[in-house]
Amino acid sequence: MTNPGKSLRILVVDDEEIVADSLARILNEKGFAAKAVYSGEDALESATNLKPDALISDVIMPGISGIELAMRISKQYPACRIVLFSALTMVSNLLKASGAENCGFTLLAKPVHPDDLVACLAT
Repeated sequence: MTNPGKSLRILVVDDEEIVADSLARILNEKGFAAKAVYSGEDALESATNLKPDALISDVIMPGISGIELAMRISKQYPACRIVLFSALTMVSNLLKASGAENCGFTLLAKPVHPDDLVACLAT
């Protein structure tokens, strides 16, 4: 069976470094090319070089929020798959308030199970 993650460039963003690093490590072990960064600002800078196929981002972060980041990345890279995750149940309300609810972003609950994340990226 071929690896569904092969050659997909993924930018993983979370202000909790252990979360970003862990998700990136898991994705790299599954055959994705994942890079961890720890802020929305760093993600925008990294995206310029990486040109991600997918963005996985926490929603609630200092500075640029995950929703704002997702909207900016999807505008700059329209083919980029956006997966947002958060431990907060009010995230769907934040998506509605930001106008991002109809942008086609995937929303996962934190903690994200690695199998669910890989399945989400493989579809």
